[in-house]
Amino acid sequence: MASLLYVCVRPETGAADAEHASFRRALGVDVVDRLDLLHEPLTEAHLDQYRGVVIGGSPFNVTDVEKTPVQRRVEADLETLARAAREQRIAAFFTCFSIGVLTRLLGGEVVTTMPEAASATVIDTTPDGAVDPVFGQSGPALTVFTAHKESAATTPPGAVLLATNAVCPVQAYRVGTHLYAAQFHPEPTPRDFADRMTFYRTTGYFDPAQFDAVQQEVLAASVTEGAALLRRFAELFG
Repeated sequence: MASLLYVCVRPETGAADAEHASFRRALGVDVVDRLDLLHEPLTEAHLDQYRGVVIGGSPFNVTDVEKTPVQRRVEADLETLARAAREQRIAAFFTCFSIGVLTRLLGGEVVTTMPEAASATVIDTTPDGAVDPVFGQSGPALTVFTAHKESAATTPPGAVLLATNAVCPVQAYRVGTHLYAAQFHPEPTPRDFADRMTFYRTTGYFDPAQFDAVQQEVLAASVTEGAALLRRFAELFG
């Protein structure tokens, strides 16, 4: 039985399948089970069965004005998962869209004023990040992939800021010992991220007229530390 669970919140099957494979490779384990929250709700059994959970990205936004019943249930399930991680019942690594869910749960503000287009970007670890068991070994700066329309305005109450940059100051934080959240995507290789772009060509993460140029910039990027973060998370909690 796998000790790690990938929680999928992507409606696009092809993108979700590829993201699952990316997480499995980045975590460095042979088997990572999968829960598709859009089709199957989170249960107590999931919280009892696994030691660690990673949550993938999504075209959803916490700030969406109109939400389907499915999106509302997905957000509620992610909040349940976050509460369980705060209580150390399970360890969780939230990414992309889900950091917004966690920020709101903690009483923080989610805004749309600090977006980052699909690209590789440099983030800096904070003093707290430098001594964190997951982020500390990555050094003072690491290059990761970003693509988001919303973000936390500031570090939410009860969270410890682990990584930042000038464009989006809240890049990663930790709550307690078992709950991590990253605005960026830690799991994809350049090839993974370039392929993922094809599913979101017209969804506002980059100028569709510049698709080829943006994709070539992604493929030329040197991005390795995101996967290193996930491997350390798996070593601690897998």
